[in-house]
Amino acid sequence: MYQLSDWLPTTRKEMELRGWDRADVILFSGDAYVDHPSFGVAVIGRLMEAAGLRVCIVPQPDWHGDLRDFTRLGRPRLFFGISPGCMDSMVNKYTAARRLRSEDAYSPDGRHNMRPEYPTIVYTQCLRKLYPDVPVVLGGIEASLRRVAHYDYWQERIRPSILVDSGADMIAYGMGDKVMPELVRLLESFLETYDDSWDYDSTTGESLMTRNAFRRAVVEQTALPQTVVLSDKVSVEKEDIVLHSYEQCLTNPKLHADNFRHVEEESNKMHASRLIQKTGNTYVIVNPPYPPLSTEELDYSFDLPYTRLPHPKYKGKRIPAYDMIKFSVNMHRGCFGGCAFCTISAHQGKFIISRSRESILREVKQIAAMPDFRGNISDLGGPSANMYMMHGRNPKACESCCRPSCIHPHICPNLHGDHTPLLEIYRAVNGVPGIKHSYIGSGVRYDMLLHDWKDDNLNKAARDYTTELISHHVSGRLKVAPEHTEDHVLFIMRKPSFSLFHKFKSIFERINKEAGLRQQIIPYFISSHPGCTVKDMENLAHETTALGLDTDQVQDFTPTPLTVATTIFATGFHPYTMEHVFCEHDQEKKRYQKSFFFDRSPQNTYKQPLPSKEGKNKRKTRK
Repeated sequence: MYQLSDWLPTTRKEMELRGWDRADVILFSGDAYVDHPSFGVAVIGRLMEAAGLRVCIVPQPDWHGDLRDFTRLGRPRLFFGISPGCMDSMVNKYTAARRLRSEDAYSPDGRHNMRPEYPTIVYTQCLRKLYPDVPVVLGGIEASLRRVAHYDYWQERIRPSILVDSGADMIAYGMGDKVMPELVRLLESFLETYDDSWDYDSTTGESLMTRNAFRRAVVEQTALPQTVVLSDKVSVEKEDIVLHSYEQCLTNPKLHADNFRHVEEESNKMHASRLIQKTGNTYVIVNPPYPPLSTEELDYSFDLPYTRLPHPKYKGKRIPAYDMIKFSVNMHRGCFGGCAFCTISAHQGKFIISRSRESILREVKQIAAMPDFRGNISDLGGPSANMYMMHGRNPKACESCCRPSCIHPHICPNLHGDHTPLLEIYRAVNGVPGIKHSYIGSGVRYDMLLHDWKDDNLNKAARDYTTELISHHVSGRLKVAPEHTEDHVLFIMRKPSFSLFHKFKSIFERINKEAGLRQQIIPYFISSHPGCTVKDMENLAHETTALGLDTDQVQDFTPTPLTVATTIFATGFHPYTMEHVFCEHDQEKKRYQKSFFFDRSPQNTYKQPLPSKEGKNKRKTRK
């Protein structure tokens, strides 16, 4: 049975329960506070707590009126941290058609009024108004994907780094397991050794970090990896990559596309270069990321004392995102798929960092002990279901590689795609007392199951995994993501040919028949992706109809910052070839492309005129 003090403090009363007068770090989050390793703010809070810091979390502060939520915990000793939440705030709030989503999955009862648009900027500006001399550090996916000049789909313009827009002091991009504890160590060391007139707590005599001291401690003294800082001047080194300036990108779309290629490649290198982009009279400096975590370091992060529960303040309220992951286990980070529309590699990188079997089983046992657990693990997965423990055969080859994808346009011969560790984990989990079933809810890369690995053991492991997966780990519906049927669109997407889906579907149906199962394969598709025309969508509709597929898991392409597809959408040019690519920008025509998922009758062809606004209004009225 947990007590209130088992969560990180969110109020003065909870601070007093721990005997704290002041916090060292106060984290502001756009999400509800769920103390679970799938929620980034909880992870960062627990990591800094384990380092001996007094950490508080203010979830979903009210940014209206007197801003009392921003002052109720007072001034921190070191800095404020800001995360908009687990999802980009605009994607979380709006559909690709810029319509309000039915609910906010990370807010209590799915409420929409719990966070502003661009909370990273709004929260920073609130804190600047109230505490102008306290450092502000940005984290989370919203800042990570906006660390350099980027295209904003909702405002239809290229915006500068969010560090410039917000007025914060630093971005810690990507996963923060290494950078945040090291940042704290630098600040503590600086406070102990630097002799200056500090702000201080007159009651306790504690030194308080100021923005000026923060700049001296971090920005001027060290190039802290995996951070973004601003500087009035910069000394360019031989290894640095100087991007085209923000102002140049505004006047020449090709320069913005050229920038992206460097950003993506450096995000996915083992040893990356520093990126520099002039913006106005200042320079945005992106320091290279840390090397990937070790298994031991990742285990440490997952083994911290999470309650795995929402904060008690949400008693009686539903948090949709928590309901989805409550009984799931994330087994690895990173994804080497490099899909053109996906942001995972930009935030987590392409190198797979896997947890140990022991750490995974500890979490499974913790889930099995939860009072409302009924025996079913909803997902044993990760960014992709079947990349656990996969790596390069020759590590030195990986160290010199700059490919953003290890499996496109073809599977790298250096990739050791062994599915044996996954099979062992699945069987070990099913052997834990209290576990009836463990399902795979993450998307499966079937191209890796069908690939000829030029190794009999790897090919056998892939076949065994396929049989095990379909026979024992599908809860009625298996999710896969072919994304389209047309090869030229799939190539831009960095996805394999649809012919592989045909082959996998046949295997799926055969194994189901042999096992006496009646399961569905559920394909995910995207409309209006760069390169996709109405004719392509007509072909998709005809082919999926012929296959008898249920196309209810579909979406219209949403341009999110720092992806290949968004860069093409914003500029019209592919950043790796500089060739022009067709992109559908008209919202009515984008809706028409999506309509092929739902109306696949012969009358719905590319020759048919677009639906009129009058017709659209009539449909809306009937609804």
